[in-house]
Amino acid sequence: MRKLIIMITCFWSVSLFAQELKLKKRSKNALSGTEFANSIADTSLSLVDREKKIFEEVRSGNIPSFLRNLKSIQIKKVINTKIYILNIYTLTDYLAIGTDSNFFYIPTTPMLAQQIADLTNSILPTKTMVDEIFANAKIKLAPQPITPSKAMTTVPVFIAHNQMVLSQLEALKQEHIQPELTAGNKKDIIISNKIYGQPSPRVVIYGWHKLDGKPIQPVYNKHTNTWADYSHGVRLVSNIGYLNGKRVKLSDLLKDPVLHELLSDEGVIPIAKYPTN
Repeated sequence: MRKLIIMITCFWSVSLFAQELKLKKRSKNALSGTEFANSIADTSLSLVDREKKIFEEVRSGNIPSFLRNLKSIQIKKVINTKIYILNIYTLTDYLAIGTDSNFFYIPTTPMLAQQIADLTNSILPTKTMVDEIFANAKIKLAPQPITPSKAMTTVPVFIAHNQMVLSQLEALKQEHIQPELTAGNKKDIIISNKIYGQPSPRVVIYGWHKLDGKPIQPVYNKHTNTWADYSHGVRLVSNIGYLNGKRVKLSDLLKDPVLHELLSDEGVIPIAKYPTN
């Protein structure tokens, strides 16, 4: 009987841990997604100032309630004949500002994405994690690319693409805010060894899976770290997970010569973050 109680207690603690993103409660007077998008659409606003405004909105808790409840994903793998079961906890959708009924997906540079990850005790996903998230997603949206142009890094194009995704979600509103895990609507800013080793700092992107499961975007690091276009999404993953029932840091697993295989297909990732300066 005592053994059964211990097992139930362990299961209960694992299932409840890291289910909520730790941010302030959203103010009733906070801007809606549309209002915030319009507030940063001024072409004279610099990238630095725009990202300061984004960070302040997130820090103040101005995100939809459906993004606060993290979704558990279980990764199973046999390594050296031993079975490992890892539970990770992820945002159900990409980072957005506003309310459940009026939100704005916000592309960012990797520096800001990392600042937000640090603020919330999270990490950005690896390629392997992005694949796992898509595989487990209940809502899979077909990618909606916009013809490449110099305007793709501007807020008006962010707004246009936001509306395209919202139109896709129109028939899935209730499932989306339950919340159900959603994917296919953005590329991910990912953690990778390809961040480093270049003459200038880089952003590494991957994903935007089609409905057949094939990603449009292979792992790519040719943009500098000031690049943020309409297709980029920020998917936060709690840095705390559970490996065979034991609390672990995902950033530590990525450094492990054996256990990194649970989260990375490119080997050990010793620095699981972007520089923020």
